[in-house]
Amino acid sequence: MIDKVDHKILEILQNTGRDSASHIATEIGMSVPAVSERIHKLEESGIISGYEAIVDPKKVGLDVAAIITLVSESSRNFDEIVKLANETQEVVQCFTTTGAGSHLLIVNTENSESLEWLLREIQSWPGVLRTETQLILSSYKAGHHIKIP
Repeated sequence: MIDKVDHKILEILQNTGRDSASHIATEIGMSVPAVSERIHKLEESGIISGYEAIVDPKKVGLDVAAIITLVSESSRNFDEIVKLANETQEVVQCFTTTGAGSHLLIVNTENSESLEWLLREIQSWPGVLRTETQLILSSYKAGHHIKIP
């Protein structure tokens, strides 16, 4: 588990992942080496799994976002579906789910034509019986910021 200091460090990093250890140390009243060591431990333990730039898909020409639910024949092709989802550039997130579908994909494509092409590709994956697609019209909250208990 994490203590209150780690909690504060994580909150700062989730809000502005580019803050230096020096800035974080000033914010929480600790030395830079102590903060650096704590960040390193959070990374080593997997609590912090990485740092990345958040790119606006629309500003780089990816105008269509969709949620695709995969309905598969059985769990026999589970690993292959996950592998193919990870290899498909348009798939930005892949989840396994309960309910009618086995997997849920979040995708970004340039236009409806490229979405249609992607759907045909996904529908040819082993074990996929059908897909159900919902277009995302607007996004009001997105990201990986989580409330830490």
